[in-house]
Amino acid sequence: MNYKTVFPVILFAFSLNSYSQSLSVKLGYNANDRILIINNDDAGMSHSSNTGTFEGFEKGVITSSTIMVPCPWFSEIAEYAKANPNRDFGIHLTLTSEWKYYRWTGIAPKESVKGLYDPNGYLWRSVEDVYKHATPKEALIEGRAQIQRALDAGIKITHIDSHMGTYQLNPEYMKIYFQLASEFNLPLRMASQKTMEKFGFGNLRKEYAEKGLVFTDYFIYDELQNYKEVKSFWTDIIKNLKPGVTELYIHASTMSDELKSITYSSKTRAEEAQLFTDDKEFKELLEKENIKLISYRPLLNLQRKTPLTN
Repeated sequence: MNYKTVFPVILFAFSLNSYSQSLSVKLGYNANDRILIINNDDAGMSHSSNTGTFEGFEKGVITSSTIMVPCPWFSEIAEYAKANPNRDFGIHLTLTSEWKYYRWTGIAPKESVKGLYDPNGYLWRSVEDVYKHATPKEALIEGRAQIQRALDAGIKITHIDSHMGTYQLNPEYMKIYFQLASEFNLPLRMASQKTMEKFGFGNLRKEYAEKGLVFTDYFIYDELQNYKEVKSFWTDIIKNLKPGVTELYIHASTMSDELKSITYSSKTRAEEAQLFTDDKEFKELLEKENIKLISYRPLLNLQRKTPLTN
């Protein structure tokens, strides 16, 4: 055996493993524990998405949710969040309004963010249109307004993420995403290192961590290209979780005429609600695999133990 060759490989593998597990230890878990945040995106988008969130929290295994502040059903989810401070909510920063008939506007005064609006007076439908017509400065103004609206409504925000990834798919918008997380001292959703490298952002996880921001080790994203059957897909994800802290996101919503009229993905959303709320086998799988379920609250507490750096 050539130890001169093998030792550096072992050392490199060990350093990568130590990096991915360090958050677990900081949170008080063992290095080999598999820790999972189950985040329900799109709270506030509709009554159906709200009831899916309520039931997932109260009867199921959803541990966290992010709210679309500009959407018509924000008031309902805000009232629930304020009345249930033990439920952890982040802000699903929203710069797009993608559905055909069900549309919304932003929170900031329109004259200050004109580039975010399409000719019909709504937020653009696509991420590409946002990048084509708006500016990062406008994204900053709108993002601040959304977070502040949630705070003013009494929501104890635990983290931020980005609807349709608008703040995360462009380097200039990533800077704004980082700025918002820093200004409000909130953890932020970050893609796994492999995903970040694919998008050309391979240095950002290390850079943001050094500034004091906290985020999960892994994020289920690339795997979604193979997402077809709801139960089998998520069962496979659970069985193959790595040691460390992982976030997965779903859009659990209660099936209704409202939901069917809004989105072509109503069937998937309703099946996710059933799986993560009522499916006994899935709950048993989480226990069998010894998955530790947490929300973003421990990450928030960890981040706020030490001052952020610029």
